[in-house]
Amino acid sequence: MFLGVILVLAGLLLLYYGAEYLVTGSSRLALSFGIRPLVVGLTVVAFATSMPELMVSLLAAVRGSSSLAAGNIVGSNIANIGLILGVAALIAPVVVSRTTLVREVPIMVGASIGVYLLALDGELAFGNGLGLFVSLLFFLLYCIMTARLPAVAEGGEIQSAIEAASANRRRNVVLVLVGMVGLGVGAELMVRGAVMIATLFGVPELVIGLSVVALGTSLPELAASVMSAWKGEMDISVGNVIGSNIFNVLFVLGICPMIQPIAIESQVLSIHFPVMLGFCLLLVGLLAFLKPRLQLGRKRGLLLLTAYLLFVLSLFV
Repeated sequence: MFLGVILVLAGLLLLYYGAEYLVTGSSRLALSFGIRPLVVGLTVVAFATSMPELMVSLLAAVRGSSSLAAGNIVGSNIANIGLILGVAALIAPVVVSRTTLVREVPIMVGASIGVYLLALDGELAFGNGLGLFVSLLFFLLYCIMTARLPAVAEGGEIQSAIEAASANRRRNVVLVLVGMVGLGVGAELMVRGAVMIATLFGVPELVIGLSVVALGTSLPELAASVMSAWKGEMDISVGNVIGSNIFNVLFVLGICPMIQPIAIESQVLSIHFPVMLGFCLLLVGLLAFLKPRLQLGRKRGLLLLTAYLLFVLSLFV
C-alpha cells in the first residue's frame, strides 16, 4: 500500500514537471518560428500535454491493463472540459473565437464520436488505430495550413516575442528533452502504483483509470490552461484543451491499438463514452446557444466544474 502511494505520487510529480518543461520548451520553439497562439495550443502544447496520457495508456495496454488504458483517455477528455475549462473560467472569462467554434470544436466532437463508433464492437484493433492515426495526420495538415497570421509579418509586439524566443532555441530544446524523460519515467511509476493500489483494495482498474490516473495525466493541461488564463492568453488555453482532446483520441488511441489491441468494457461503452460526448455537447451548447455566446464566464465555469465533480463522485458511489 505504502509503496503504491509513493509510486503514484512520484509519478505524478515527474509527470507534472516533465510536462511543464515540455510545454514551456515546445511553445517557445513554436513561437520562435512565428506560429499563431491558437495553433500552438492545438498542436505543440496539446501534443506535449497529451504525452502523459500516451505513456500511461501505452504502458497499461502492454501490461494487459486495457481498462486502465481506455479509462485514462475517456477520463482525461472529461477532465479537460469539466475540470480544466471550468477552473480556467473561474480565474478569468474564457473567450472563444467564432472560427474556433466553427472549425476546431467540431473536429474535437467528430473525433470523439468517431472513436466511440469504432469501439462499439468492444475492441480497438490495429485497423481502428491506424484509421485514427491517419485522421490525426489530416488534422495536423489542417493546422499547418492555418498556422501563420498576417500579424506576424506586421511586426510589433508579436514580432518582438518571436525574436526573444528565437534567441533561446538551444535552451528550449534541452527543456523538451528533459521533459520527455520525466514523462516517460513518471508514467511508468504511476501505472505501477495505480495497478498496485487497485489490486490491494479491490477497486476496478477502470475506476482508477477514469479518476486518479485521468486526473494525474491531466495535470499538465490544467497547469498550461490555468497559467494561460491567468496571463490572458486565451487562445493557448482553449487550443490546449481542444487540441489535447483531439490528440488523446486520434494519437493515443491511434498508437496504442497498433501496438496492442485495447479491449473496451461494456460499462465504458454504455456510460463513460456517452458522458464524454455529453461534456463535448455541453461545451458546444454553452458557447453556441447561450448568450453571451463564445465565452465561458464564472457561472458557466462553475457549472462545468460541478458536472465534473459529480462525475468523479459517481464513479466511487
